Amino acid sequence: MADVLAFVEQREGKIGGGAREVVSVAAQLASEIGGSASALVLGGPGLTSAAEGLSTAGATSVAVAEHEALSEYNPEAYLPVVVNHLRSGNFKALFFSASSLGKDLAPRVAAALDVPLGSDVTGMEVQDGVPLFTRPVYSGKAFTRFSIDADPVIVTIRPNVFPVGDYDSKIQVSKFIPDIDSETWCVRVIERKGAAEGAVDVSEAAVVVSGGRGLKDPENWRVLEELRDVIGPDTALGASRAVVDAGWRPHAEQVGQTGKTVAPKLYIAVGISGAVQHLAGMRTSQTIVAVNRDPDAPIFSMADYGIVGDLFEVLPRMTEAIKALKSED
Repeated sequence: MADVLAFVEQREGKIGGGAREVVSVAAQLASEIGGSASALVLGGPGLTSAAEGLSTAGATSVAVAEHEALSEYNPEAYLPVVVNHLRSGNFKALFFSASSLGKDLAPRVAAALDVPLGSDVTGMEVQDGVPLFTRPVYSGKAFTRFSIDADPVIVTIRPNVFPVGDYDSKIQVSKFIPDIDSETWCVRVIERKGAAEGAVDVSEAAVVVSGGRGLKDPENWRVLEELRDVIGPDTALGASRAVVDAGWRPHAEQVGQTGKTVAPKLYIAVGISGAVQHLAGMRTSQTIVAVNRDPDAPIFSMADYGIVGDLFEVLPRMTEAIKALKSED
């Protein structure tokens, strides 16, 4: 019986929602081909209890590789562990998240096994036991379907696109300590610089406030920051590609085809016209609010609520209205 493997990322000993999405995709394929979904987690000591929670995403077994050298991502440490584990089982496919880590590790694994890599997958269906994948091309203007003639099939899936399953299955967690020789490494982590204290990752936030060229100047971002602060702590700032390319905002905030895909409960697009590439990165948001002075801006075609007006007049009033509502509670 062929199984499907999901590579599960952890950060500081915690497994995030993106990992559950990868496991759910693996479980979907496994159910179609009559196999089971397994997960592989790499990290420092103490990951076993966190791995048990993957049962609700569809995993029936989890292998936990624990070693101090795996606490921080290093391709020279991770690659042999993943490849050896893959070779030790009968895995038909291996799924990674198309995160910064997945985009680095997945092609290394594919190259080590001399198989192709399918990247940035946004859809999957199975026909006669063969998975057919969908991915965007031409900067999101079109989509292509493809299959991979390889054993195993290796793909990365775009975050916040696939639904996370809700399974009620038992899970078997096994732990092993890999043999790692760091003396042979050519790559070492010297320093890790994280986001500012209290900052929320745009791909994980419940609310995203995004700005575009309509803000006219990077100094005007304060109106977005004020709105973010009044909404609450689980709110992140986002940005269009245009302002990131202009150097106004960091790439970590970019939403869209070449940035991050987000699926918050609320997405507020301010001064963003709505290029196809940007819409591809936020279309799965539960509720979309758009503020733009151009009534014909494409963003309004996707918005649940639209405000046509000058953002420098609309946003301060929106901020004050939210403050007033909160003061009543």
